[in-house]
Amino acid sequence: MSLFNIFNVSGSAMSAESVRLNTTSSNLANANSVSSSAEETYKARHPVFAAALQSASYQRDDSVPVQVKGIVESQKPLRAEYNPDHPLANAEGYIYKPNVNVMEEMANMISASRSYQSNVQVADASKQMLMSTLQMGK
Repeated sequence: MSLFNIFNVSGSAMSAESVRLNTTSSNLANANSVSSSAEETYKARHPVFAAALQSASYQRDDSVPVQVKGIVESQKPLRAEYNPDHPLANAEGYIYKPNVNVMEEMANMISASRSYQSNVQVADASKQMLMSTLQMGK
């Protein structure tokens, strides 16, 4: 694998982790929202990553960049809470809260942040190796 391919892989991974961080922050921002129906309630979202092959034909290349295939909504059940005095309560007196687990989202945010940081370090180390290689040629 050439050092140039490392920039491609680490760059695509940083982009994917950025999507993961944005999705997680959206989940955290909506964790305490309330709705009167299950259809209108915010549902936690999570990105789906996949490795993208360089081309359709098989080539001996170990570099496989990261792609975000999409963002899916969580299938966990929403939290229904009986609160007839709430202004958004439905006819039965229930309000609906998102299926966002704040502790899981915080752990996910820390993991995404560290992955992003690791990819920055990989790109920086590759840059340093390229610069050293260029200095040898002088």
